[in-house]
Amino acid sequence: MPAIEMMKTGGVVAYPTETFYGLGVDALSSNAIKKIYSIKKRELSQPLLILIPHSDLLPEYADNISDVAWKLIDQFWPGPLTIIFSASPHLPPLLCARTQKIAIRISSHPIARALTEGFNGPITSTSANITGLTSPATPKEVSFQLGNNLDMIIDGGPTSGGKPSTIVDLTTSPPQLVREGIIPFSEIQCVFQPE
Repeated sequence: MPAIEMMKTGGVVAYPTETFYGLGVDALSSNAIKKIYSIKKRELSQPLLILIPHSDLLPEYADNISDVAWKLIDQFWPGPLTIIFSASPHLPPLLCARTQKIAIRISSHPIARALTEGFNGPITSTSANITGLTSPATPKEVSFQLGNNLDMIIDGGPTSGGKPSTIVDLTTSPPQLVREGIIPFSEIQCVFQPE
């Protein structure tokens, strides 16, 4: 797949997810990550989330994976739940915005899944927009905002748009809601606060 080769050589690829279009680069390459921040005009203090192909790889990028985390993974991955973990020390500090935390999910979108599986490692997944502008749900919207700055846009048709992924921070106790998206926090709470 050309997009995978593009990312392996430091390129920036826009691709569809189950919510919006995202920007993918090799999440272990500081130079590629810098491109994302530049393209999006994003503050370096804002970390990026990553997609991985399967949960077997999770211990390579996250430390202190709790039983609650595995329960949430069993229930909601692949899907639009992003989980914040303590970051493995070998991840680029820029990726984590020096927070020592990393946000991870496995996408349920077939194109995003194919990219991560073909890449066989972590890729970034931040909305394909200029920070503060509308998150794009079509390739045309991606092109309008970022077109000339990207190496490739994968046309997967329109995405569902609407709400983004839900983000939950598991580095705190109890887990904290960072952003409520498609999955209501009440559904997540049912997993770690069973009645």
